[in-house]
Amino acid sequence: MTTFYEQAHPMRESACPAADDGPVIDLLARTVWGEARGEPVRGREAVAACVMNRVALATARGGHWWGTNVVAVCRAPWQFACWNEGDPNREQLLAVDRADPVFQSCLRIARRAVRGALIDPTGGATHYHHEDMLPWWAKGRAPTCRIGRHVFYRDIG
Repeated sequence: MTTFYEQAHPMRESACPAADDGPVIDLLARTVWGEARGEPVRGREAVAACVMNRVALATARGGHWWGTNVVAVCRAPWQFACWNEGDPNREQLLAVDRADPVFQSCLRIARRAVRGALIDPTGGATHYHHEDMLPWWAKGRAPTCRIGRHVFYRDIG
């Protein structure tokens, strides 16, 4: 099955040079770092894919409350906890050292995601939660997959 992201961003090769980094890649990398720095690379890729799936779904629908671009999706209130006021991860992700090896991995993932070169390991998921939590929106829903300690879903909202 082709996901929203794959429809909007067909695979293409990219060297993803660091010189092209801009605020969108930085914000996505910080979101991935804030949400999944303790996860394996595939888990970080899954969070980035979830963001891009939201962008693609919103674009395909002509808009959505969470926004139609990476910045709006990542910073939508209460969507990615690492950006919430008062969340302890927020201060850490704003101050992360760009030389941190995990952050470097997140930057590489963000570059691939923004350029459409990231393969979506989630099956088109637009939502996820930590395995130790069960948010109201996940009750009674079948996950598309589990990657690391995150559980992913599509067709939510």
